[in-house]
Amino acid sequence: MKRFWKDVTVQDRGIRLDGKPVRTPGRLPLILPNDALAQAVADEWRSVESEIKPHEMPLTGLSNAAIERIAPDTATYAAGLAVYGETDLLCYRADAPPPLVERQEAVWNPLLDWARQRYDIAFTVTTGVIHTPQPPETVARLSTAVAAHDAFELAALSPIVTIGGSLVIALMIADNAIDPDAAFDACHLDELWQAELWGEEWMAADTRAAHRADFVVGAKLLALLRAA
Repeated sequence: MKRFWKDVTVQDRGIRLDGKPVRTPGRLPLILPNDALAQAVADEWRSVESEIKPHEMPLTGLSNAAIERIAPDTATYAAGLAVYGETDLLCYRADAPPPLVERQEAVWNPLLDWARQRYDIAFTVTTGVIHTPQPPETVARLSTAVAAHDAFELAALSPIVTIGGSLVIALMIADNAIDPDAAFDACHLDELWQAELWGEEWMAADTRAAHRADFVVGAKLLALLRAA
């Protein structure tokens, strides 16, 4: 779709194009939960030059998802994200070589320690990739933590959890307890270590850059939702 509007304004936290309200693809009103997010979404519409490109309007896309897909049943959506607590990336470690083992311990152990203190839980840490169950109380408390978030927050958490593979890191970002770029690097520690050691093809670097952008925009949405 080509740009057909001249002016973008915000009214009652809704986006208006030449005075007409923007709606989601499903024709629901695109109403944002606070002024900060409304202005950020409006800026995406202002930045359209000649043609709408959804991948260049990620906050609009996440907001549409929050309104259409998540808000009608936040509990089910939250449960889908909470499943990642049963197989959190941070709990699956390498047993060799020693430099990688040491890097995982140095970077990942403090993140698990944060979750232990924040939620009063324990983790089962293992080596390899074979599934190892987490304590039921750990899974339950992490699930409760995810369920406490509203539809827009869940929309923001979704790319963070699915790209990073770590529910703990996603909850840290939601609590503003870790820098998003550092969080992304922690989630991709093994991949980055391999790249340092052996180098990497440009396609792998481009893919990771695209994933980082999607991951960081989830964190940006959370930050906007925290704004007064």
